[in-house]
Amino acid sequence: MSIPSPALRALSATSPWRARLRALLRNPAGLIGTVVVLAVLATFLLSFIWVPYDPESVDSRASWARPNGAHWFGADQLGRDIFSLMVLGSRVTVLTSVGGAAVALVVGLLLASIIVYAPRWLGSLMERLTDVWVAFPTLIIALILVTAFSGSTLTSTVAIGLGSAPAVTRTILPELRRATASDHVLLAVAAGARSWWILSRHIFPAITPTLIVRVTQIMGTATLAEAGLSYLGLGTPPPTPSWGRMLSTYQSFMYSHPTVILIPATAIILTIIGFNLLGDGLRDVLDPRGRETR
Repeated sequence: MSIPSPALRALSATSPWRARLRALLRNPAGLIGTVVVLAVLATFLLSFIWVPYDPESVDSRASWARPNGAHWFGADQLGRDIFSLMVLGSRVTVLTSVGGAAVALVVGLLLASIIVYAPRWLGSLMERLTDVWVAFPTLIIALILVTAFSGSTLTSTVAIGLGSAPAVTRTILPELRRATASDHVLLAVAAGARSWWILSRHIFPAITPTLIVRVTQIMGTATLAEAGLSYLGLGTPPPTPSWGRMLSTYQSFMYSHPTVILIPATAIILTIIGFNLLGDGLRDVLDPRGRETR
């Protein structure tokens, strides 16, 4: 008989979600990921409340100003405040990552449901198409769609979501099949329970932990994909600031003024790492059996 893990003991508390939150914060990966993601979300909210300077404001006197009381992160070659650009750029990062994950979740769940519940020939066809679809990296699919429909934040969000959808499908498909074939679901069907009741009471609760982990990881992928698209000039168009386009703009000055490119690069890297660490922490908390087998 195995000794229960700390996460399992936490889950036995009176409030499951509060216990899981405590277990997440006790997990090193979960704690670091939570802190980083909360910092990004706080910056996103700050962009709607307070931004020190207009991002389109050009001040030649402040060109290449070093970090000081007026410009916390310094100023670029046009005298624009880099801190203001970073704060406003967080909007694109958060909206794209959350929106892309939402699109991937809806499309991925729809595909998985068709594969499981549709007639066998249609389910087999959709499963084969998903296998082909998942072979293409998210950024490649996003590049194709953005090139075809012109670049914008909305286009990038939908393109990244569609590129990530097959990953959701492949992840959730075994869980959905297992939940559908479970004894309590079969008994509910035999008892004449309605489909919506079975879905809400049995199937969705069974697949929700896996979905939460996968969606969190997709947010990290979406952050990288959006930065890549903006770097190539195919993402959010100017004058809206974005971290990826800041990388593209400042790369010409990386040797003379390395700080200006290190700031957006560090923000992108930390955001991606934060989402992935949060996903790892959630996986350990929501599926402790998987952690023990690892």
